[in-house]
Parts: sequence; structure tokens; C-alpha cells
Amino acid sequence: MVKRRRRRRQKLPQDPVEVSIESLSQDGKGVAHIEGKTVFIDGVLPGEQVTFIYTAKRRSHDEGSVHEVLQASDERVEAQCAYFSICGGCNLQHLSSEAQIKYKQQSMLDALKHIGHVEPMEVFAPIMGEQWGYRRKARLGVRHVLKKGRVLVGFREKQGGFLADIKSCEVLHPSVGKNLQAFQDLIYTMDAREQMPQIEVAVGDEATALIVRHLEPLSVGDQEKWKAFAKEYQYQLYFQPKGPDTVHLVYPDKAELFYQHPEFKTKVLFGPQDFFQVNNSINRQMVPRAVALLQLSGTEHVLDLFCGLGNFTLPIARHAAQVTGVEGDDIMVARARATAQANHIANSTYYSCNLMGDLKAEPWLKQKYDCILLDPPRSGAKEVIEHFGKLKAKRIVYVSCHPATLARDADTLVNQHGYRLLGAGIMDMFPHTAHVESIAVFEL
Repeated sequence: MVKRRRRRRQKLPQDPVEVSIESLSQDGKGVAHIEGKTVFIDGVLPGEQVTFIYTAKRRSHDEGSVHEVLQASDERVEAQCAYFSICGGCNLQHLSSEAQIKYKQQSMLDALKHIGHVEPMEVFAPIMGEQWGYRRKARLGVRHVLKKGRVLVGFREKQGGFLADIKSCEVLHPSVGKNLQAFQDLIYTMDAREQMPQIEVAVGDEATALIVRHLEPLSVGDQEKWKAFAKEYQYQLYFQPKGPDTVHLVYPDKAELFYQHPEFKTKVLFGPQDFFQVNNSINRQMVPRAVALLQLSGTEHVLDLFCGLGNFTLPIARHAAQVTGVEGDDIMVARARATAQANHIANSTYYSCNLMGDLKAEPWLKQKYDCILLDPPRSGAKEVIEHFGKLKAKRIVYVSCHPATLARDADTLVNQHGYRLLGAGIMDMFPHTAHVESIAVFEL
């Protein structure tokens, strides 16, 4: 039997250390160097002189949190949220909105150049929208803290795994973000306050849904409290006693969530567990840009990969001869089909397929497409892009939520399949965070 050596926890220096901040990392932390070792520091900006406190020491790098800003950047602003210093929900409120856009655009361009070995012929104007109250999808942690004599509801702290002690959230949709204190007060009165780990939030154009996770059956009294709360704040209320398949509607008797694309006269139906774009104002600009970049004349057959609920599929169908949507989640595919029918869209077809798996036998890959749109997860679209050389679509529009995988896939499209990167630009889907959403168009 091989005995493993216990790694001795390194004692952290307690005194503040002065340092100059050189740049921002991909996750929005300040980068500095001390005796040649990289330190990532939360809450600072490039060009600033600060003192910081060590929060972690590792072999490859160290981590810290700002203690005092001795010389501030011209791009520093006062955070709007009173809980910015402790809450990990967003990490760039101290950087001006204009500077955030520049930072995100540069992150995308740097990734394309250094990882993808490509540069766009045009950099699109950034898509920007609501800066506050934009977030329509979230999972909020719940915890009864005996020492505080209250219940916490919200996001985790920046340092460590504890829930942040907050009473409101500036980036959450106001139907929830302004009411966190009410959630906390309600749960504190419940019999099951120790057995409620999470509340999931989903906000449509006309309604807000809550999924309340509970580890033990709720008493009749607790159930009635939640129903009264949902009625008072006009929430659609769901309970989840076990896994995702146990989610069920509690109040009202019937409920519907949807968002609309007025420009395309489409209404997209979704469930409270479904993935959808969290920032409605950005989504309403992003979809028209994607459709415009496809340059559709009405005769094209378009392939929409990672199509989800049909966020792009349905608007594309208004301007193309035929659209084929492919998605890995059976429930989402079924909902996309139903939504197409509800919108009287007959020129779209859908396939359920794991786009990260073996695709050689897939029937939809044997068809001919004029254009392709893809909106993959953070891991990108490596597996399916390997087949693009055979499809030879004239135009590809790639919507990305991670610059590094966009760059990797752009490398394949340009340097292996012969496409040109005509243009790329960022979309500020998550203001005040380091998250970078972007859109790129390729032409053969």
C-alpha cells in the first residue's frame, strides 16, 4: 500500500503587500508579479498601485484580494452594488462600462490571434444593452446561518464557498433582485429552513418563475406560506423534492413562460429549467445581427447547431427556405418543435443529437447546407466542426460564450477548411462580469 504524503498547508503572510498591477486576466483579476511569481488579485485594475492581502499560495501562482488602492486607474468607478466587495456574482463593477467593453473586445481579439492564429478582417461594433437588472436566469443558494439568526439567499462570496450576506442584487432582474430580503424573511419562518439549498429563477417577458428545491417533504404550513408569497409577488411557483424530473407546478394552476422576437414575429416558449439567453436586450439585438450576417435571400437551407429552444432557428426560418435545427437535449428539441408549430413555422425540422459525440451516421450531416449557424457551450464545437470541410457551406455564423474555444475552432475553420474570418465582435451579455460573448462570421 502506497502512503500518500499530506501536503502541508502553506502559511499565508498576514501583512498587506504593495504591488503594481500590470494587466487583467481572462477572469477579470489583476495580474502582478512578485519575485517572478504571478499573483492574481481581485478588485484591482491595470496601472494601479495597491496593497493586497494573500488569500492563497500555489505552486504556479498566488492569489490575493485588494486591501487599499494607493493610486487609482482613471477607469475605476464606484461600484453600484453595496455588496460588490463580498459577493461573487459579478467582479467588474469597479471598472467603467466603456472600459469593460474594451477589455472584453481585446480578450476576444487576443484569443483569436494567439490561440487561433487568425485576425478578423472587420471588428464589429459591440452589442450593448441594459447594464443593471438584466439577468433573467440564476441559481440562488439558500442557507440558514444560526450565528447570524437569519437565512441567506444569493450568490457565493468572492473568497471561499460561503454564501454572501446580501439583501438585494443589482444585476438580477428586479422581480427577484429587489426582493431577496423578502425571500430570506419567508424562509426563516419555515419549518424546513434547514432543508432548502437552492432557488432557481427564470424570468420571461411577462412572468417570473421560481423552482424551490427542498430536501425533505414540506409541511402543509410551509407549502401555504410559499403559495401566499407567490401570489403576493406574482411568481409562478414550482417545487423540486428530488431530481430535475420531480419539478412540478404549485401555483398558479396553469403557467407559461415565453420571450418574443418582435422583429421576426416569433414567441419562444420555455420551461423554468430550460436554457435561454439571460439578457433579453442583448438577445433582441444578437439574433437580428446573426440573421443579417447569414445574408439570406429566402432560398437557402440553413443548419442551426446547438439550436436549443429555437432562439435562432425560428427567426432564420422567416428568411430562409428551410432550417434544420440540431440539439442534444430531447426536451429542448420537443419544445422547439412545439414552438415552431405555435408560430405557424412549417419550414424547420429538428434532430436530437449529441454534438460532442460520433456524428458519422447522423442523417442531417448527409444533407447540403448553404449556411450554418452554431451557438455551442463553453467547450466549443470541435467535434462537429471537423465535418464542415465536407459540408462546404458558403457562410458560417458562430456565436460564442468563450473566446478560447472560439479561437480554437476558428483556427480549424480558417487554417484547415479554408474559410476567411470576415468579422467578429463582442456582445455584452453579462455586464460587470469577465464573461465574454462574441459573434463571428466566416466565408468560404
